[in-house]
Amino acid sequence: MKRSPADITESTRRITRRGLILGGTQLAFMGGLALRMRFMQVEEAEKYSLLAEENRINLRLLPPARGLIFDRNGATLAENEQNYRIVLVREDAGDVDDVLARLSRFVALDPDDLEKARKEIFRRSPFVPVTIADRLTWEEFAEVAVNGPALPGVTPEVGFSRVYPLGGDFAHLVGYVGPVSDFDLTRGYLASDEDPLLQIPRFQVGKSGVEARLEHGLRGQAGNKQIEVNAVGRVMRELGRTEGTPGANLQLTVDSMLQNYMQVRLLADTASQSASAALIDIENGDILAVASGPSFDPNKFVRGISNTDYQALQDEQLRPQFSKATQGAYPPGSTFKMVTALAALEDGVIELDETVYCPGFRELGDRKFHCWNRGGHGKVDLITSLEQSCDVYYYDIAERVGIEKISAMARRLGLGQRFDLPITGLHPGLTPTKAWKREHRDEDWLIGDTLNSGIGQGFVLATPLQLAVMAARLATGQAVLPRLVKSVDGVEEPVAAAAPLGLTTSILQEIRRGMFRVVNRRSGTAYSSRIVAEGMEMAGKTGTSQVRNVVVRNEDVPWNQRDHALFVCYAPFDKPRYACSVVVEHGGGGSLVAAPVARDIMLQALYGGKPPLAAYPTAQRGRIQTQQQKLALRDPASFAPGANRL
Repeated sequence: MKRSPADITESTRRITRRGLILGGTQLAFMGGLALRMRFMQVEEAEKYSLLAEENRINLRLLPPARGLIFDRNGATLAENEQNYRIVLVREDAGDVDDVLARLSRFVALDPDDLEKARKEIFRRSPFVPVTIADRLTWEEFAEVAVNGPALPGVTPEVGFSRVYPLGGDFAHLVGYVGPVSDFDLTRGYLASDEDPLLQIPRFQVGKSGVEARLEHGLRGQAGNKQIEVNAVGRVMRELGRTEGTPGANLQLTVDSMLQNYMQVRLLADTASQSASAALIDIENGDILAVASGPSFDPNKFVRGISNTDYQALQDEQLRPQFSKATQGAYPPGSTFKMVTALAALEDGVIELDETVYCPGFRELGDRKFHCWNRGGHGKVDLITSLEQSCDVYYYDIAERVGIEKISAMARRLGLGQRFDLPITGLHPGLTPTKAWKREHRDEDWLIGDTLNSGIGQGFVLATPLQLAVMAARLATGQAVLPRLVKSVDGVEEPVAAAAPLGLTTSILQEIRRGMFRVVNRRSGTAYSSRIVAEGMEMAGKTGTSQVRNVVVRNEDVPWNQRDHALFVCYAPFDKPRYACSVVVEHGGGGSLVAAPVARDIMLQALYGGKPPLAAYPTAQRGRIQTQQQKLALRDPASFAPGANRL
């Protein structure tokens, strides 16, 4: 059909408009390409020139700053210090041996450390940075940086390393960090941890104590940086960086000054070569101090302890690396007698005013179970049995009540259980039963086992921390639970209300009265360790646990065959605030060795520092003054809040 002139005109107009739109779009596209080409060729010419020389971009992890650890008053227990180090990436280095040889011209490298680093380089993936040397001086660090072009694959870095400003005071409690090992990753507590930070050689992780148990919170999260590396492996520049998330800061319940005093006082006497103690705030269960002596310097492990120093620690008879306060389990001796008494009284097998005759021994078949007083105590009731620590009284009532109820009462008072605390190696202790002996010894329970258990010997075991908890529960009648973490990143941890133990009030009051007389009556076994300050009187119980079957004088046997000395206490008697326990390994008698130490620690806590001489018995004040002058305590300024922070 023939088109009219009007149709032809309209069609031409439409085609022209579409052509203009299409042409404009093409022009805009070409203009954008031209601008982009100009930007790349002119403004970013240097960047793409370098890339043209076979540069490449690497992504590297940035270890986060480890969380800090403080005491209850803000004094620093664990912090981070600046650390200059050198790392090497094998795929960028080329000839590793040649690079290491060149590096040794600028930095003095120990041959053993160098060989370890070389093995690590070839054991790891080629793109993983391996630390060759750390803790460099600024001069060494600067010299390596200046000579970077001659050291392909080598990068000087500024990182952080852990430091413990109070040294051995908290070595057992806070613990220490060290380089992550294959054991940690395969069979240790990090075996299921997939954090890529753990693949960085010499990355520091918690090895013991709080550092290990709260590793994940303290570690933080990794950041990363993009770096540009040229064809010979030299780092040209940093293209971008994403900072990691620092680890959480922890505030513990411990008091640094009390801890230092406890650590020093434990070993102040010649008889106290190896000892431990624990101090608890009865009101909330806060662990104020828990010490084990002798101790060690955890900083040596962070920096890489030498074989000589490590072997010396391993060979030391007094086991400085072992936390005796939480890992050491000892027969509690006579400090256990309150447990046996409560079990018998609550079960109704004995009355409060009932007496037992003590001739100095208890016969069972053809065997005699001796009292510590071979002459005997005569007729004794509950109060007197505690005051004078009569063994025969407890042989008698233990046989009547039986081991099952004794052990049940022990667990009720905090023995035989592992508390939920961020401490490695917590020993659960042992409250034996008939079933336990059949399972672990393949033997039947004997009546003699019950008699031994009744005075805290035989199979019964407790840690100093558990004994302090026991004293706290006896003082309050409540299930006081120890706690160690006060706050995380400034947020207070909740304090659980202690549940009642459900013990008969009148019975518990008589137990406390007996413990009071142990310390404050002239005939009490700990009378010489009393506190005479009005309103601060202490209640406690001495204990001596045998480590051998043959009864001989401690002076006649080697140190490691002597009896352990123990003491548990709380104060003030009328309004209990603190509970304490002391165990002196092979120290001999609890009344002579452990009780004086516990009394001094308790006074330090009650007065918040050095107590006045008026708190001590008059006859002892001269000796105590001399002792106070000799104690090598830390300068109080070192415990000031934030005094050790970076």
